[in-house]
Amino acid sequence: MAATVYFVVLVLLVANTACTRIARQIYEVTHPDDWTALSFDCPPECFCPPSFPNALYCENRGLKEIPSIPSRIWYLYLENNLIKTIPEKPFVNATQLRWINLNKNKITNYGIERGALSQLKKLLFLFLEDNELEEVPAPLPRSLEQLQLARNKVSRIPQGTFSNLENLTLLDLQHNKLFDNAFQRDTFKGLKNLIQLNMAQNALRNMPPRLPANTMQLFLDNNSIEGIPENYFNVIPKVAFLRLNYNKLTDAGLPTSGFDVSSILDLQLSHNRLTKVPRISAHLEHLHLDHNRIRSVNGSVMCPATPVVAGMRDSFSDGPRLRYLRLDGNEIKPPIPMDLMVCFRLLQYVVI
Repeated sequence: MAATVYFVVLVLLVANTACTRIARQIYEVTHPDDWTALSFDCPPECFCPPSFPNALYCENRGLKEIPSIPSRIWYLYLENNLIKTIPEKPFVNATQLRWINLNKNKITNYGIERGALSQLKKLLFLFLEDNELEEVPAPLPRSLEQLQLARNKVSRIPQGTFSNLENLTLLDLQHNKLFDNAFQRDTFKGLKNLIQLNMAQNALRNMPPRLPANTMQLFLDNNSIEGIPENYFNVIPKVAFLRLNYNKLTDAGLPTSGFDVSSILDLQLSHNRLTKVPRISAHLEHLHLDHNRIRSVNGSVMCPATPVVAGMRDSFSDGPRLRYLRLDGNEIKPPIPMDLMVCFRLLQYVVI
């Protein structure tokens, strides 16, 4: 229960921070007398709305180069163009940039001038999805909080890439070409505040090594992962959301304790090769086991031990916290076993 409350508070805090930033963008409106000045320094290829003087809209314009960015700009939209390079020159005056969207361009690593991004000392969000990157770009500004690199060709993460990114909370590397050899034991060193790591739709056969200790959301769907090392979750004691759908997990590939990890609240193991229900924690609230090879469910065996911890007895007065369970697509025949319902008294949704 404490973990649930912690996560809800975290989500609300993040949402409030995001809303505050958006509110700043909306209400930091320049006086009408200054609109002429705004138009004067606005790149002719882009649009500078008078009501949002901190934003510069250059998306969907067939641009091949990044225009010169005015010093007043916080939010820069350049998605869906034909841009191949990120030189340093257009950003010389853009010292206030917080947000850059360069999704759906043709940017390569060779096209990023060294220092072009790291000079942006206030940058918080960098979107480079749907480009032609083959490795994670570096160096990046220490201020960065979100790095979105989905749907590129990333197969390499150079040593030290993340060493100075202690403020990064979200790293999205889904749908790239990452193999196990892309990772060293110190690859993620420096990511002290990382909360979400998404490496779905790559070519991993093993769990990534030595993840940041603060990781709460780990997404590894659509890989070829066959097993999880013993005590793997000791390194990420705060993980609450774990997605391993569409992998090659077998019973033999799971740790002895299964997923009996008190921090995990949502566990997704759909479309794997499991023949029995793995061990779970009494804290778990959502469990996806659909489309495996499970033939039967024994509620007595599956039922986790209720924790006996000072101050937590009232929280578990109704037993384990499981509320959502998917078992469809297996070889299990209805009806739902009665001993399953006896154990999991809080179950609200069961598919079998």
